[in-house]
Amino acid sequence: MESTLEFLTTGKTRREVHRHWPDEVKARIVSESLRPGTTVNEVAQRYGLRANSLSTWRTMARQGKLILPAPEDAVEFAAMVVEPPSPEPLTFKAATRAEIILGPVTIRLEEGASAARIAAIARDLAAAT
Repeated sequence: MESTLEFLTTGKTRREVHRHWPDEVKARIVSESLRPGTTVNEVAQRYGLRANSLSTWRTMARQGKLILPAPEDAVEFAAMVVEPPSPEPLTFKAATRAEIILGPVTIRLEEGASAARIAAIARDLAAAT
């Protein structure tokens, strides 16, 4: 695949040159830096960039401010195991006992404890800490 890299420079002196990269070029460079086995430094050096500039562009891409091109090898496969449905539907028993967990301490209240009882214990715990 042949590609052309274009960038614009401002009319500043040689020491103050600031390149302006088009978003499409930024996106292509960011996409390249996300390939497995590549590093930000390696890609930045290839394009004559500072690594922190490329890192900034990668952040912009994560925030949705820079739209990346679709990957060339977008097809991925995953293993899947298909099992017959279980004969019995799974049932879950609803919890009927309230628990208050504070660090390593767990307080299990009696079944059907009232909201007033739970609130009183929570207030006492808060006052003790």
